[in-house]
Formats: sequence, structure tokens, C-alpha cells
Amino acid sequence: MRDAYQDQLDDLADGLAGMCNQVAEALEKATRSLLDADLQLAEEVISEDIRVDEIRAAAEEKAFALLALQAPVATDLRIVVSAIHGAGDIERMGDLALHVAQAARRRHPQPVLPGEVAPYFAEMGRVGVRLARKAGDVIRTRDLAAAAELESDDDAMDDLHRHMFSVLMDRHWSHGVGPAVDITLLARFYERYADHAVAVARRIVYVVTGQMPGPLTV
Repeated sequence: MRDAYQDQLDDLADGLAGMCNQVAEALEKATRSLLDADLQLAEEVISEDIRVDEIRAAAEEKAFALLALQAPVATDLRIVVSAIHGAGDIERMGDLALHVAQAARRRHPQPVLPGEVAPYFAEMGRVGVRLARKAGDVIRTRDLAAAAELESDDDAMDDLHRHMFSVLMDRHWSHGVGPAVDITLLARFYERYADHAVAVARRIVYVVTGQMPGPLTV
């Protein structure tokens, strides 16, 4: 009976880690669609977003079943409660990747990004994908050192986000208001995506240590 219960907990973690990989792939495709004005990739991200929603619903159903039928305590209870919250964070990451793809589709066939800012968004995409995949690894391993690394990785995204404002406020900006609005929103999508990945890692720290999520220290 205990083995079956542990298998259920492991399945719950595997589902969340799989979600992280899915939203990583979504952001990778969305970023490529943004940089290359690739409508097909944008449509793939948009159509596949429902799969992330379905996985979240399945994870929550498993978590509530465990609460109702197994009455978990201590670490097991923290796993189940954190899974419910973590599923929401990961689904939101998928939604933010979706927003990026929708921006690419909305402006197609025109590119969304002026050439001088495209490299920064390529880097934001790389950082975001790395954060999502690392969050999945942290869910599987409960590695506190790896969880702490996400905090420093997120600093790189924050730096890129701040740099976008300096580019937009530069007196030599010549692309007008419309592109500036697009860039502001897109940079915010990437920055929030990274924040949700860090939130997932913080929940794993809570699972392992029993301390409520906060700034990560190891």
C-alpha cells in the first residue's frame, strides 16, 4: 500500500516536471517564431497550449485525490500542496509563451522586433528555456543547490528586461510608439516567465526544508 502511495507521489512530480519541459519547448518555439516571423511555429505554440492546461488539470486532480484519500502529513503534505501551486505557476509559463507566439502571429508577415533588439530577445529566450528545464530537474531531484541556481539565473533575465527600457528610452530610438509597446510587453512576458520558474524552485525548497518559499539560500 505504501509503495502504491509513493508511486502516486512520484507520478505527480513526474507530471509537473513534464509540464516544465513542455513550457520550455513552447517558449523556444515562440521565441523562434518571434525572431524569424515564422507563422507556422507561432500556430504550433498556440494550438499546443491546451496540452499544458490539460496536464495541469490532471495534476490537480491527482493532488486533490491524494489529499482526500491518503490524508498526507509532513513532507508528503508539502509535496501535494506545492504541486497544486506549482502546477499553476507552470501553466502560467505556458500562457506567457503563448502570448509571445500571439504577438508574432498578430504582426505576421512583418517582424515584431527591430533588428537592434532581436539579439536581446534571443538571449531572453535562451535564459527562459534554461530556467524551465532546470525547474523540471529540481522537481525530480529536489536538489537545493540547483534550486538556488535558478535565482541567480533569473538575475540574467532581470538584467535583460531592464536593458530593454534603456534601449526604448534612448533618444536615438527611431521605430515609433507601436514597436516600443510591443517590446515592452514582450520583455515583461519573458521576465514573468522566469519569475514563475523561480517560484517553482522555491516551492521545492519548501518541500525539502519545511520553510515557506522566499529568497533562495543554500
